[in-house]
Amino acid sequence: MNKQTSFEGLEVGYDVPALPGMDEADIQTPCLVLDLDALERNIKKMGDFAKEMGVRHRVHGKMHKSVDVALLQETLGGSVGVCCQKVSEAEVFARGGIKDVLVSNQVRQPEKIDRLARLPKLGARAICCVDDLANVADLSDAAVRHGTQIECLVEIDCGAGRCGVTTTPAVVEIAKAIDAAPGLKFAGLQAYQGAMQHLDSYEDRKAKIEIAVAQVKDAVDTLKSEGLECDIVGGGGTGSYYFEGTSGVYNELQCGSYAFMDADYGRILDKDGNRIDQGEWENALFILTSVMSHAKAEKAIVDAGLKAQSVDSGLPVIFGRTDVTYVKCSDEHGVVADPDGVLKVNDKLRLVPGHCDPTCNVHDWYVGVRNGKVETLWPVSARGKAY
Repeated sequence: MNKQTSFEGLEVGYDVPALPGMDEADIQTPCLVLDLDALERNIKKMGDFAKEMGVRHRVHGKMHKSVDVALLQETLGGSVGVCCQKVSEAEVFARGGIKDVLVSNQVRQPEKIDRLARLPKLGARAICCVDDLANVADLSDAAVRHGTQIECLVEIDCGAGRCGVTTTPAVVEIAKAIDAAPGLKFAGLQAYQGAMQHLDSYEDRKAKIEIAVAQVKDAVDTLKSEGLECDIVGGGGTGSYYFEGTSGVYNELQCGSYAFMDADYGRILDKDGNRIDQGEWENALFILTSVMSHAKAEKAIVDAGLKAQSVDSGLPVIFGRTDVTYVKCSDEHGVVADPDGVLKVNDKLRLVPGHCDPTCNVHDWYVGVRNGKVETLWPVSARGKAY
């Protein structure tokens, strides 16, 4: 386990939701709880897969925004660094001791480019994505100005429909410009097929990724013929890592949600038609919530509402229960259908959030629990770092 935060002088309820040594039953709610055993098993499993396939795993830090979780992924899962989506996130991870940081996004504002160019001064390898020739000169100027190096991946739009170029000639043109620019280094390709990650069917996901793999292979081969080698061919998510990992084209995976496993990802199916949260991965992240009212016989009101979670991917699922259902929420209240009246005021429930990434971003702490006891607290280090 990682070095713990110092909790001297902190008070439960005023400063933190819990302290090490407390019973889980005494944790203040609503808050984020991590099942440390499940988390560690998930991390080790992905690390073992990457090692077996001979690929690297660069974990997606935007999911958990936690230096402590990222360090655990390094020590237990053998990850090679993190992906971030924003420069401010990258700065947090670099200051926290992560030595290899990819901003898997475009960096275009002059102020952000300047901060990116200073990232190596924090002791980290700095990498970003490029999909526009005009970006190359700006990145180069900043790197030269600060006497540092920015490594660049050309981003390919392989199906997500967001950033990235769509043709191999465009890839080659930008790669050559990066290679020739002072202060920059061409490091390879970013090719994340995000649009297919949540398709329920394994075969549907496979069909989409096969198109992406062919597109990326053409770019890799063409670049090689032009004398440009790709150190990184990155992509792959929780819904597709086994395709990229066995492709022989990708050499770096970028999975994030596998470690925590939310309800939306959990419902997709593996090759045998089973939900991936029922064997492939375990639920490790929960919103712990308490019943605060049961004035209505058929429903309980809990203290985890919209301000404790994101519901963009659906409502949370109550973990380990089939007799009660989370059915509705407003700012500060969650409504739980309780037709048999089994819940009582101050009962606690573990909720599996619909979407872990934005849910984690609204909390300050993770409460790490093992065998019913609080073992550690980890800050959500990069909470709010959206710039």
